[in-house]
Amino acid sequence: MIAAVLFDLDGTLADTARDLGGALNRLLAEEGRPAIPYEALRPHVSGGARALLRAGFGLTPADDAYMEFQRRFLAHYEAAICIDTVLFDGIAALLDELDVRAIPWGIVTNKSQRFTLAVVEGLGLRHRAACLVGGDSSPSPKPAASPLLLACGLVGTLPAETLYVGDDLRDVVAGKAAGLGTVAVSYGYLGDGPPIAEWGADRIVDTPGEILALLD
Repeated sequence: MIAAVLFDLDGTLADTARDLGGALNRLLAEEGRPAIPYEALRPHVSGGARALLRAGFGLTPADDAYMEFQRRFLAHYEAAICIDTVLFDGIAALLDELDVRAIPWGIVTNKSQRFTLAVVEGLGLRHRAACLVGGDSSPSPKPAASPLLLACGLVGTLPAETLYVGDDLRDVVAGKAAGLGTVAVSYGYLGDGPPIAEWGADRIVDTPGEILALLD
């Protein structure tokens, strides 16, 4: 019996790609570079600022200019953080059903806590979530187990009776390391790593509604 469900944020609960892509394209414009189409940026969104700056500028954290470009990118994002961000189709109904069943749910993301709070507040979910664990809320971000173990402690459930739902390989790695059941969503961003079938998730779902069948 599943006692709680934890979700990744970007690419799992919420489609944040247009706002994150918009921030990158505004930074590209400042540098006199052409915009990158949404479809080309979407696969990089789960990787956050690091992946987007690599896609837009070829920068990595080893580059001298990286920290300054990261600062500017995050400033653009924070200035328009929840303009075009929406819940994925079927997520609102899933969360409503979890509430009806009195199954607590929470969010565990590598997004920093201040941005996580802003997005969740903008989506009207802040006071419904049983926990909000950002990338700087625990000693190490995913794929480490610590954020998920922290979330289980906050929700008050054992890892073995908790599901973690995500759209990236690191979500599955973190979930398994923490002892949670793992669900990979094919509708998410998925990144540019191995195909979803090779992640080793306990379940793969194509729509949020399929998660309900896993709760009994």
